[in-house]
Order: sequence, then structure tokens, then C-alpha cells
Amino acid sequence: MAELTYKVLIRKTEAKEKALARNAESVKKAAEDIKELADDTASDADALGARSVDRDSLAECQELAKTIRGVSDGAITYASKTADTAKAAKAAGDQARTTHAGFQEAFDRSDVTDLENVSRDWLEQE
Repeated sequence: MAELTYKVLIRKTEAKEKALARNAESVKKAAEDIKELADDTASDADALGARSVDRDSLAECQELAKTIRGVSDGAITYASKTADTAKAAKAAGDQARTTHAGFQEAFDRSDVTDLENVSRDWLEQE
């Protein structure tokens, strides 16, 4: 396992923040596409009704539109939760930078060799 340093922590945290934000945006786009498909299907059902298509075919089309709307609603809810997760990742990244930046600054300023082997408690006291 690789050593976890401040720089590695920040790099990994920022990568997760970006990935979660991209995923949230992708899920939101997919939810919008599904909603549009549901609207198109509902319009098709209305058009079938206007053309005196048999009631069973019309009912099936309407049921399909209703099902797609349900999928869209679920995707929109999921997109919202994904956005919340992305915000939480950003907050975690901000906290990591705030909490550990002082350690990295002290480490960078020091002219002592082998500082990576010094205990965290000692650094906190300094």
C-alpha cells in the first residue's frame, strides 16, 4: 500500500470531487433525456387516441408513458442525491486542505532530513 501523504490525500480527494461532479451531471442529463422520452410517448398516446386506435393499444401506450415517467422521476431523484454526494466530496476535500495544510507547510519549511518519519504528535506540538 502506498504511503498516504498530504499531497496524495489532496490529489485523490480532488480526483474524487471531479469524478462525482461529472457523474452527477451525467445522471442529470440522462434523467432529462428520459423525461423527454416520457413526454414524447405521452404525445404519441394522445395522437393514437385522436386517430381512434383500439383502446388496448392506446392503454398500452399510456401505460408505457407512465412507466417511463416513473423511471424519469427515479433518475431525477438519483441525480439529486448524486449532486448531494458531489457536494459532500467537495466539503471533505475542503476539510482535508484546511486540516492538513499546516502540516504540509511545516514540512516544506523544515530543513530537517527524514521528516516523513517524524510522528504527527511532534509536528502538532511544533
